[in-house]
Amino acid sequence: MTQDRPVFGIFLMLGFCVLAPLGDGMAKLLGETTPLGLLVLVRFALQAAILIPLIVMTGRPWRMTPRVLRLTMIRTILHILGIAAMFTALQYLPLADTVAIAFVMPFIMLLLGKFVLAEQVGPRRLIACIVGFIGTLLVIQPSFAQVGAPALLPLCVAVVFALFMLVTRQIAKETDPVSLQAVSGTMATACLLPIILLGTASNVPALTLIVPSGETLWLLLGIGVLGTVAHLLMTWSLRYAPSATLAPMQYLEIPVATVIGWLIFHELPNGLAAIGIGITIAAGLYVILHERANARSGPTETPA
Repeated sequence: MTQDRPVFGIFLMLGFCVLAPLGDGMAKLLGETTPLGLLVLVRFALQAAILIPLIVMTGRPWRMTPRVLRLTMIRTILHILGIAAMFTALQYLPLADTVAIAFVMPFIMLLLGKFVLAEQVGPRRLIACIVGFIGTLLVIQPSFAQVGAPALLPLCVAVVFALFMLVTRQIAKETDPVSLQAVSGTMATACLLPIILLGTASNVPALTLIVPSGETLWLLLGIGVLGTVAHLLMTWSLRYAPSATLAPMQYLEIPVATVIGWLIFHELPNGLAAIGIGITIAAGLYVILHERANARSGPTETPA
């Protein structure tokens, strides 16, 4: 069992918050020309291809108990569904808006941490999460009436990834993070490959297998590498900090996604969105400083 180290867990989550939207930006670039099934398959196949040799070289433990194996399968299915919904949403919505709408997820995760995992959530931490959520709402530009049904996809992403992180928290301290991601990548590839082959034979556009080349191939490789490293950092962060602590920190994905959207797609938030981004950053910084203060004062500090 690994002892909680909240500040270290927070900084691992920050790495995830930078790499994940960068991978999403690459997926948005590819989405118009590359079938969804291939995007998701390559994402998980590269995860397995990168991490399995690392396990062999380092001698990391990879065997799982039946309970952990079952939870890993559930986690893998949730991961597939979440990434597929996110990649689809990116084809209809701007990058920053997609991430912002999906960020009801940390709020859901906070509640799951409190009521399902019985984690301690004091009033100040809860207020920080609510403030970050308010900032998220300010970033969201299109209304559901303007965007239509695709606006619901990021909400699906939020629910799926809240459950994904809940399951991850249940097994993170019982498994090696590299081994967990390798097994998950292998499971996902084994599940997706027959589906895509069947889709190709049935001429289903979203599940058609094509041979990428040139820039498309490099972007696909980038999505796989960034996704692997990002979710490895996320898994590792949950090994060291409770989900309720990490929930507000994930709001920092929004300003990162905004910067990436501006640089790649020339999407620039207006004044109201900029205020919302500032609020999310302030809420996240408060959590960092608060956890650092708790770490210095020792375990007898009252949860806040």
